[in-house]
Amino acid sequence: MKLNSTFYQRGNVVQIAKSLLGKVLHTQFGGYHTAGIITEVEAYAGRDDKACHANNGVRTKRTEVMYHAGGVSYVYLCYGIHHLFNVVTNIEGKADAVLIRALEPVLGHEVMLKRRKMLTIEQRLTSGPGTLTEALGIKTNKHYGFDLQGEQIWIEDAPHINDNYIVASKRIGVDYAEEDALKPWRFYIKDNPWISKK
Repeated sequence: MKLNSTFYQRGNVVQIAKSLLGKVLHTQFGGYHTAGIITEVEAYAGRDDKACHANNGVRTKRTEVMYHAGGVSYVYLCYGIHHLFNVVTNIEGKADAVLIRALEPVLGHEVMLKRRKMLTIEQRLTSGPGTLTEALGIKTNKHYGFDLQGEQIWIEDAPHINDNYIVASKRIGVDYAEEDALKPWRFYIKDNPWISKK
């Protein structure tokens, strides 16, 4: 069953980030269906979080979708190369989002390998925010603002991951965020090999 708007529009982005672990991200583009279990995420709050693109009301063409009601995609280009996929959360105007950092492939392996120009299934196929979008075919210029209850990108429910199996750490690549860089808002499934880095 697809996650519904009630799941995405809760007020605590950290709680939503943790609850996304174990859920299954799907894409259906051009007749190709791919999917992976979400193994690693990072939470970003639209208020009092200098690591968030929309912190304290920052509105640009890129961040505008973050102010929509939760349940749509925020996809942006990082370093001019990597397309990073985020799930917008909370109610309209709050600008919270969860970055999906890694997946464990479960469907469409051959398609993923072709997109990634790889020959064998190994950790680097989807264990990073830029690699997983390449494997699933997600692109900034095509999939920004998509309804996550639609037919092209969606997340399906799965059993909840107990907190005992969730590791928390500081987020990656946000040293510019000063004290907010230390927030332990990166979460991943303990002992799962399909994560970006320890």
